[in-house]
Amino acid sequence: MEIIGKLIRILPEQSGESTRGRWVRGGFVIETSEQYPRMVAFTMFGEDKVGMVKSIALGTQINVHFSPESREFQDRWYTDLRCFRIDTFNPAPIGGGYPPVQPGYAPAPAQPVYEAAAPQQMPSAPAPDFASAPSQDTMGTDDDLPF
Repeated sequence: MEIIGKLIRILPEQSGESTRGRWVRGGFVIETSEQYPRMVAFTMFGEDKVGMVKSIALGTQINVHFSPESREFQDRWYTDLRCFRIDTFNPAPIGGGYPPVQPGYAPAPAQPVYEAAAPQQMPSAPAPDFASAPSQDTMGTDDDLPF
């Protein structure tokens, strides 16, 4: 699953030791850009994944790929959204316009603005009816195949 939102908070890391070795857990919160924005918290396990979010500036639009997981503890259910990939991007500004130009590419041409209404098009003649047209059979056969 994936969701798009603005990174608004990086949660503190938690770490410890287990029988399998050292572990690190981190998390972050995004705010969606819907009519009614929602805040969604994600968790990540492992130093490489926790380091992913540290390099992203707060306020950046990100696309979060995650897998939801629920578990029961003492007759209560807890849901965890585990992030496994983060993509950053720069969508078009809210006021319109074009996204920033990548190096090596020419900027897109500006769209002309028309204030007058588009001219009316003349109705076209109906398409000819080929079913009633005489056959141009040059080979003397009765089929109408082109080969």
